[in-house]
Amino acid sequence: MAAPVRSDLTDPGDDAPVAGALPPLAVDHERVRRAVREILIAIGEDPDREGLVDTPDRVARMYAEVFAGLRTDPAVHLQKTFTQKHDEMVLVKDIEFASCCEHHLLPFFGKAHIAYLPNGQIVGLSKLARVVDAVARRPQVQERMTEAIADLIMKHLKPRGVAVIVEASHSCMTIRGVRKPAAMTITSSMRGGFLEHPATRNELMSLVFGGK
Repeated sequence: MAAPVRSDLTDPGDDAPVAGALPPLAVDHERVRRAVREILIAIGEDPDREGLVDTPDRVARMYAEVFAGLRTDPAVHLQKTFTQKHDEMVLVKDIEFASCCEHHLLPFFGKAHIAYLPNGQIVGLSKLARVVDAVARRPQVQERMTEAIADLIMKHLKPRGVAVIVEASHSCMTIRGVRKPAAMTITSSMRGGFLEHPATRNELMSLVFGGK
């Protein structure tokens, strides 16, 4: 069962550390350590040899960091808004992220592009990047991640439209299975004006991808 999402977080401000930095015991460190040791034995390794003796502890610490999003609420970053009359598109592109595929527990990483059409309220630009990080840092699939970001922005900013485009390379396709290192996966989620008005959507695609 997934760990409960915290709902008692407050807005840390643009200059504060990213929400979700977990204390050492936020995951069951000892349980992860035992499980990793068993995996090493199962694949035919000696978990007590010099190069592997500390690996279970390292993996437990890594999981606390990589899956920090399980214990944070991404919506906290969208709570503070500013009244601003701006009728045109706001786009933050090339937001780098790293996540972990829930099917193989292998990393996937890439860039997210977020655009919205304000409806009298705007949000600090860094908050959009923080939302991406909070959603990405949990066992994920790219399709759900894309939808979740769009839904969060629509719910909390109530804009006239939202568009989220995610480009990612998946280790489960590049180092195993079909082994296609050049393959990129692109997902998109359009809401409101970006879905209903082709001209607005075309403007977004031009700004994100240019002549590509």
